[in-house]
Amino acid sequence: MKNMKKVLTMGIAAVMCAGALAGCGNKIGGDDAATGINVGDTYKIGVLQYADHPSLDNCREGFKQGLDAEGIKYSLMEQSAKADDATNTQIAQMFVSQGADLICGIATPSAQACYNAAFEANIPVIFNAVSDPVAAKLAASETEAMEGITGVSDKLPVEAQLKLIREMLPEAKKIGILYTTSEANSVSTIADYKAKADEYGFEIVDKGITNAAEIPQAVDLLVSEVDCISNMTDNTVVDNLPVLLEKATAKNIPVFGSEEEQVGNGCIASAGIDYIELGKKAGVMAARVLKGENVASIPYETMTESKITVNTDAASKIGVTIPQSITDRAEVKNTPSAQ
Repeated sequence: MKNMKKVLTMGIAAVMCAGALAGCGNKIGGDDAATGINVGDTYKIGVLQYADHPSLDNCREGFKQGLDAEGIKYSLMEQSAKADDATNTQIAQMFVSQGADLICGIATPSAQACYNAAFEANIPVIFNAVSDPVAAKLAASETEAMEGITGVSDKLPVEAQLKLIREMLPEAKKIGILYTTSEANSVSTIADYKAKADEYGFEIVDKGITNAAEIPQAVDLLVSEVDCISNMTDNTVVDNLPVLLEKATAKNIPVFGSEEEQVGNGCIASAGIDYIELGKKAGVMAARVLKGENVASIPYETMTESKITVNTDAASKIGVTIPQSITDRAEVKNTPSAQ
């Protein structure tokens, strides 16, 4: 049954892609004498998103905004792997077989699949929402791109998050983190948390999972050991955030998100990055490549700006009062059902 589901998924994906490509030729158009850019060109661009959750959705929307801002004309093939690794690989290969001019991989597993599929075909890849490109083998170093791929990193502002948690929960000692052991970005981010936690008087308690089915039991263990939970951008965990929130709320354990959409869905606060802006940066970078820059000469970028978002309703529900010093500088994003 599982194999049949994958076959059906890929059949639908192929039909959708074929429709998106109908009537669209590769790079057709004329030159703009003022800019030298071939503004009439229409490019085939594949966008592979690993899972369906708001932060990655925002990356995709921002990517299109970045392309639009740069005047790029494109036919977009948008696909989601639904957090299935086999489907992820198949879609990346399909983009190559459809003759994409450029591929964008959103989240580490999709970026890796796109790069593996596109490298031999000499199709440039832009990654987005990859927390540690070097650890994921998608960049040679922090200042040096690899042949055929570059992009934008969503490395979490761990220190800003620790400062926020300490300001909001002055008595807290243990922070829980749930993560998928196979996600390189999650492993790397936990290492950052552990390296900085002691400076703020925290101990990190982490629980690793291998798949979504293990989340309920892992959360039950976690909420019995910690004062709060800090959620990352781990794709499997974010895809199942309602399970984490339900169990933590039942025990009055505050859950901090890593970006505003998680806060809007029930986490009490975050010091995170703006995923629309992250996507825009990737779109602008893709435009640079389509206009002729060599991918290997463009080092990846990291979002450095963070913003505080709070959910006062979610905090009140578990008896947490958000200090005025935080709300004065935060954006309030309460859950729709609580408004």
